[in-house]
Amino acid sequence: MDTDGFLEDDIQELQLERSIASIALNASRLKSNEELEKLTVNENLSDIERAVYLLSSGQDVQRLSVITNLPHLLKENNYDCLRRVVPKVREVLHVAQSEMQLAASSAFLEILEKDLVPPQNYTQSFLPTILKLAENRDPELAMTWLDTLIDVLDLLPKDVIKRDVLNLAVSKGQLSQSMQSRLACCRIIGKIATKFEPFVIRKEILPLVQSLCQDIEFEVRASMCRQLGAVAKGLGLEETKSAILPELVELANDEELPVRLAGIDTVVEIIQYLDSETRKSTLVPLVCKFCEQAVEGEEITLPVIAKHVGQICHGLEDNFSDEEKLWLLEFFRQLCKLGLAEKVTKPEQNSTSKVPVIPEILDTDGRCVECRKHAAFNFPAIVLFCSSKSFRTELYPVFSSLCHDPNILVRKTVSSGFHEVCKMVGNTVHLLHQDLISLLKEDNMEILRAIVPNVSDILQQFVKGGGDTPSESKMNSMGDLIPALLSCDATISVTNDWRLHAQLLSGWECLPKCFLSQHIYDKFVPLLFRRLKTARPLPVKLAAAQTLLVIIRYNRKSEQRQEMICRIIEEYCHSKSCHNRSLFIDISRMVLQLYSKAFFKDNFFEFLLSLSTDQVPNVRYRLCSVLPSLKTLIRLPGDRTLLQQLESCVRRLLINERDRDVTSAIKQYYPHMYSIRGPGDRAVDDLDRTTVQMDSLRKQYYEEDLIDQKRQEEEELLIDMEEKELKEEKEKEKGKKKKEAGVSKIPAPRRTKPPAATKRTTAVTLDQSSISDKLSSHKDSNQLLSDKHTKSGSTDSVTKTSNKSQGPKTLRSLRNAPQNSPKAINRISPGISSAGSSSSRKGSASSTTSFSSISSGSSGVSSPVNSAGQRRSPASSQTESPNGKRNVSLRKGSIPTMSSSQLPHILKKRSS
Repeated sequence: MDTDGFLEDDIQELQLERSIASIALNASRLKSNEELEKLTVNENLSDIERAVYLLSSGQDVQRLSVITNLPHLLKENNYDCLRRVVPKVREVLHVAQSEMQLAASSAFLEILEKDLVPPQNYTQSFLPTILKLAENRDPELAMTWLDTLIDVLDLLPKDVIKRDVLNLAVSKGQLSQSMQSRLACCRIIGKIATKFEPFVIRKEILPLVQSLCQDIEFEVRASMCRQLGAVAKGLGLEETKSAILPELVELANDEELPVRLAGIDTVVEIIQYLDSETRKSTLVPLVCKFCEQAVEGEEITLPVIAKHVGQICHGLEDNFSDEEKLWLLEFFRQLCKLGLAEKVTKPEQNSTSKVPVIPEILDTDGRCVECRKHAAFNFPAIVLFCSSKSFRTELYPVFSSLCHDPNILVRKTVSSGFHEVCKMVGNTVHLLHQDLISLLKEDNMEILRAIVPNVSDILQQFVKGGGDTPSESKMNSMGDLIPALLSCDATISVTNDWRLHAQLLSGWECLPKCFLSQHIYDKFVPLLFRRLKTARPLPVKLAAAQTLLVIIRYNRKSEQRQEMICRIIEEYCHSKSCHNRSLFIDISRMVLQLYSKAFFKDNFFEFLLSLSTDQVPNVRYRLCSVLPSLKTLIRLPGDRTLLQQLESCVRRLLINERDRDVTSAIKQYYPHMYSIRGPGDRAVDDLDRTTVQMDSLRKQYYEEDLIDQKRQEEEELLIDMEEKELKEEKEKEKGKKKKEAGVSKIPAPRRTKPPAATKRTTAVTLDQSSISDKLSSHKDSNQLLSDKHTKSGSTDSVTKTSNKSQGPKTLRSLRNAPQNSPKAINRISPGISSAGSSSSRKGSASSTTSFSSISSGSSGVSSPVNSAGQRRSPASSQTESPNGKRNVSLRKGSIPTMSSSQLPHILKKRSS
């Protein structure tokens, strides 16, 4: 009990202390009456008058707000602001604090960028202030205003720079000036050197450049060395060779390390401005010297050389000798493994070529990791330098080492350039399979963010294998990458980076070009349906839907295409969730962009219109925006039925809709129907006035028709390829059966000639073998037609049985579903019109019927007993000969009993 009492007392004391502290804090925040009077401004003042008043007698906070708002004042009142406000701003900035000067530098740059003031007025009003404040005693403020001046120089005219800035730079670069002024002069010279003619640079700037390169302070020499590239660009080749190169070589051999590092950067920059002879005579020895010094133990310059090794090898590739190329290649290989546990192999003593050996470095400050990261960044350039032919032996081991590097930064860098390496290695790209698998299975999101945006390019390069077109064998070898891609998706899906997840799913649109259709259907399609159903961010769902539609478009099997389309309609158009039904509208928009108009009208048109009776207003509201697109699909006179369905849908929405948002949306897309209040012909008449495509007016939509025609041809080509594959499979099966039958050793029964017929009974003399061959060919053709009939048209019995057990699996069953009950259409197979399917079914049925009627003998026409009292064999059959006459085929041992007078009558009746 005592302890509880003590605890309560402590809690009360703590609460009392907190209340006292909060009261004191609030009291400090409150303003006194005098402070409130100082901050009060007359409301009747205009913007310009208020700004002048605050700059003259306001507080620092108020002055800061005026300076920050200066671009807006210039935009609204340009003349008055320049005349009254800007002079006050210049007066305030001379005694202002650092915060106010930083705000003024940003405001001055914004004024010039937005072109709020003409260049002449800007030169008179703002440039003198910038130049003066750039000489501030505070180094931070001076650097800030110098940065502003450098940015302003890009936007000022050349004559203004020559008149006002060039003289300032020359005066600041004198040896009598401070080191800070000379450093500012170096930056200004580097900026303005490319804006003048060569003779101006040679006369006004070049003496100053040479003086600053020989400055007593190494900071000034290093700063001027970094600007020599811009000066060389402005001077030209001859002046650069005579005046700039000697200074650069001297600075590259300077005793101070910062100057040498600046010299390396400038050598790389100046390569593009020199001719081949100068590169070979001057730059190649200089670069070799840099690398040798780094190998000999100058650890600090090694990361800088590793940073530029790609540019050096690419820029001086034609100037290096073969021995120098081998030396640089070995140098790069050792950079890729610098600091790792692997020991560097030393060259043999009797070896004639010099091989660089980089000494072991204690990686205390991350210098080895930096070298390996730069090596990974420059790897594509080294592949170009080495050529793809020697990639397997020279570079692949170190590339694999970089892909499995223990440091995340190195693996991230090599992941960013993985697609570039795949493009360059040619037919040896298959070596990178395992490296790609290891990178895709990474758990670190930084690595996945680097490689996922380029997954599509990488997969396509793998399947091409250095060629122009992919092959089925290469697609079959790509199966090893499927688990890695699925693992990458699983890793990203559990994070909050939905943008990367959507990017990965969008990159999978290349899957039909890279993997076999069956592999995609078995592995990726279930995952995409799951992401489409369970993913929370809408962009991820849309990316999954887009990729799924692309996969459906290029799937090689019609059954799988039909199953996926039916699943989309069943799970989203007929879903109990309004979000899924709303998503179906987005999917329909994608179908309009990817597929032909005929495909959409066959498979999605009626299901999309059925959402006009949806119970949720948001679904009906979103449907209204799609209706104009549906109107553009209709082409009269063939699609008049679809036009009537669309008209009835719009009429229903206009008459029965009670939600005002949906009503306003439908009126927005059909503004000419405002006056419609009830059913009648006016709705149909007004809809008829809208633009509908006619077959006779195709020239108005020529480009759109060409695109749609191309899509439809691709869809029909896919179906033709599928039918061709089925025929080839059947022919292979028949060939196997014939071979098996030919292998049998049992002798065939001996054929005997039939007895000669009398004049009374013999009407036609036929060849048994020819008739049997024709019958067998006729049976094969009917078998093919019946198979096509089973494939395309006669799915009613199958769907009836499947509907009882597994639910609707075809578009016909979905159209007959009680949820929407749209009118049934016989268009089943994607990309095939109803006329084509019905004709195929009709043809197969007619051919089968004629064959059965012919092969059933002569029952119903003649008696089974002949005139001689002999019973006939029921095995007689008829076929049609090539000349159009009917032939009677007889089985072995049968005797023809038909008279010659009965034959024409029977043939005529059979032909009818």
